[in-house]
Amino acid sequence: MAFDVPPGYRALKEADISAYLSGIPAVSERLGGKSADWKVREVGDGNLNFIFIIEGPAGGVVLKQALPYLRLVGESWPLPLRRAFFEYQALTTEAKVAPRHVPKVYHFDEILALNVMAYLHPHIILRKGLIRGIVYPKLADHMATFMAETLFSTSDLGQPAAAKKKQMATFCDNIELCRITEDLVFTDPWRVADGNRWTSPQLDATAVAVRTDGPWKRAAQEFKLKFLGEAQALIHGDLHSGSIMVTEDDTRAIDPEFAFYGPIGYDVGALIGNLYLAYLSQSGHEAKPGERDGYRDWILQTIEAVWTLFDQRFRALWNKAHAGDTFMPALFATGPEQAAFTFAQDAYMRRLFVDSLGFGGCKMTRRILGLAHVEDMESIADPDRRAACETRALRLARTMMVEGASFADIQAVNDAARVVQHEAAKVSA
Repeated sequence: MAFDVPPGYRALKEADISAYLSGIPAVSERLGGKSADWKVREVGDGNLNFIFIIEGPAGGVVLKQALPYLRLVGESWPLPLRRAFFEYQALTTEAKVAPRHVPKVYHFDEILALNVMAYLHPHIILRKGLIRGIVYPKLADHMATFMAETLFSTSDLGQPAAAKKKQMATFCDNIELCRITEDLVFTDPWRVADGNRWTSPQLDATAVAVRTDGPWKRAAQEFKLKFLGEAQALIHGDLHSGSIMVTEDDTRAIDPEFAFYGPIGYDVGALIGNLYLAYLSQSGHEAKPGERDGYRDWILQTIEAVWTLFDQRFRALWNKAHAGDTFMPALFATGPEQAAFTFAQDAYMRRLFVDSLGFGGCKMTRRILGLAHVEDMESIADPDRRAACETRALRLARTMMVEGASFADIQAVNDAARVVQHEAAKVSA
């Protein structure tokens, strides 16, 4: 199959990496020593790209190269190499306001469609830590800060309209990756589609029921309409637990190649939805029932803190760092005007809350019935136990999508998650 690649593009191999990087001063300095002594290994286990880790005497870097097709599927699914450009643009934009929570970029090569970034070590992917039952005490604080800073600063509240329009023009061309989200997240789980899969035969009837559930399908399309039409801020676009690297003291958001101007709730919902998947998968990782009750509680506490801190920090930025052309705090300076301003903020954040729940439910559903699943569930060896966890997750996802507006706050959503988990525990007992 012929791919649309620029002249000079080639997929790098391990043997090519050291010679290529030796010509980049910033990278050579980061690695130290001689290029012949650098250790190179390919570690990509994701759906899209080649990932190389390079280590030298002084430190390490990661080289991420886009392929002209979807790695998960193969050459039958072409993808544009330009996604590496959007990732570079997103990382540099995020680094301006949240440098402590993204990897440093040392080099971008448009022809080879690659980025060279800091090697995050001893970090691990958050999802793997959640499966192992590791507590990350600063996760909620760091991720709430990252989302508030990046989403506010690129919104109409955080920058002038002209600056936003100019940046939107750059990201509007990220068409193909947006199309992946539009189909795989919002449409395919509710129809018969190539690539859909689930735990079979345990969830066969469930998959059919989802495809014929009118209210659920309508909610999915309403959230798809928001995704298509609400350019609120520059969103990461794929902020799940596999796109976050952590230690107990540090948290970094990686892989923003799906970035574009979209609804703020999509990023917040992606994180919250993946944390609920982790919560409801814990039964599949227990040696005996109830063994991870304490860890389940920590996940729910983290979800509550993520939303609460995000809400607080977004409002604080609105009040103190407003730079946009709408809802300027100075316009509501005194008396009744301040009450009107507070009412507007409350209404805005309420919409973001309901949006986040709905988008989170969409993300949960696609990870169980769609093309790309999550290790939280997939690593549960017993298919009956896995299907039980997935069924609970689907129940909560539907509620978040169809009845999201009925929840007063994030504690109420956590209560719903506890009910789903508690009922399952009674059945297993």
